Amino acid sequence: MSHTHALASFLADLQYEHIPEAVLARTEDLFLDWIGSALASQGARPIPLFERYAERMGPASGSARILVSGRNTSPYFAALVNGASSHLVEQDDLHNSSVLHPATVVFSAVLAAAQDLNKSGKDLLLASVAGYEAGIRIGEFMGRSHYRIFHTTATVGTLAAAVGVGKLLGFDKEQFINLLGNAGTQAAGLWEFLRDAADSKQLHTAKAAADGLLAAYMTEDGLTGARNILEGEQGMAAGMSTDADPARLSDRLGTRWALAETSFKFHASCRHTHPAADALLHLMQREHLRHDQIARVVTRVHQAAIDVLGRVVKPATVHQAKFSMGAVLGLIAVHGSAQLIEFRDLALTDADVDAFREKVSMELDPEVDAAYPARWLGRVILTTTDGRTLTAAIDDPKGDPGNTLSRPELEAKFQRLLAFSGARTQEQGKAIIDKVWHLRDAQALADLI
Repeated sequence: MSHTHALASFLADLQYEHIPEAVLARTEDLFLDWIGSALASQGARPIPLFERYAERMGPASGSARILVSGRNTSPYFAALVNGASSHLVEQDDLHNSSVLHPATVVFSAVLAAAQDLNKSGKDLLLASVAGYEAGIRIGEFMGRSHYRIFHTTATVGTLAAAVGVGKLLGFDKEQFINLLGNAGTQAAGLWEFLRDAADSKQLHTAKAAADGLLAAYMTEDGLTGARNILEGEQGMAAGMSTDADPARLSDRLGTRWALAETSFKFHASCRHTHPAADALLHLMQREHLRHDQIARVVTRVHQAAIDVLGRVVKPATVHQAKFSMGAVLGLIAVHGSAQLIEFRDLALTDADVDAFREKVSMELDPEVDAAYPARWLGRVILTTTDGRTLTAAIDDPKGDPGNTLSRPELEAKFQRLLAFSGARTQEQGKAIIDKVWHLRDAQALADLI
């Protein structure tokens, strides 16, 4: 349990002044990206279902705000709906080696609690960093075997959200230990939904954010939790992993800022498709190829890509198409882009995209698999209709720390997300951007968005 104790001590002792400027700026970048992801889902199934549930079960008003509707409710239901909405369009961030989408769970819980507790922008940044640092390390601890069956953002995300709220509440080491127990015992989320094009992925992140908040508020009130929920004989690793590594829980705490390793999403699809998408786009541009000059594409991938994407044979919904390697590469090949508009308007209806999807296959590549999850390498082998064999390799997909999005690129992405749903005008988007770039100066967050 020593590694859990070290993590709890770090979380309790962490202060705003300890966080490097670059990490604070990166947190602001990630926060803006999260807001855009949430607002892009306005009105899209199944988000109205979560909104109606919050209206039916929650209060008529409250201290926290639902982003897609602007309606105030309790912190719990704000975290629930915001957690669902910010994970729908597949534009939220990803941390590679933990295979965790931290923003959708951490920011959803932390913003709701910060509004409820009347905290400042600096408080939100500190709490968010704590949630990211804990969640990423717990995700790495759970190992590759966990992700094969369990959706890490649902399971580990519950603990990441709880830690962020616990930091807002000023928890000490003992409270953080209890908090991890109360959050960890609720952790759930299975990949089986992908086979049926079901809506459960949004339920995963909604519940992770809301249940993390629940765990923190109840721990503050005295609810005790398992003291060894991570490393214990009947804890998370024992039941959900075969390759857990406890040392990852305390890896370079205070010197390695894992939040800064988080990637932004450029394409509006499952992150496992991005390396191959970038490699194919690069190859087609390099060789001046049209989609109808391509006879076959073999993507050389890591095993987790096969585990997740291999479940989708013929996508039945736009969301499921985002988990189809063939559909994503079809959009890239035919239209040169796999953004939200292409998925909405073309992924299921364009005959050329559908035909290209049938040309795409995935094969396990030992080099790519050995690098994963620390690095997500893109390798494609393409056969042309005139018999040529061409290859391309991408080591840093667009959005990764080694090939990141600049602030102007993030602002452009943010405006694209708002325009997609019509949630805000361009001028309103500029106002939100300005508020986020000055987040650390905000004394209250009730009217941030």
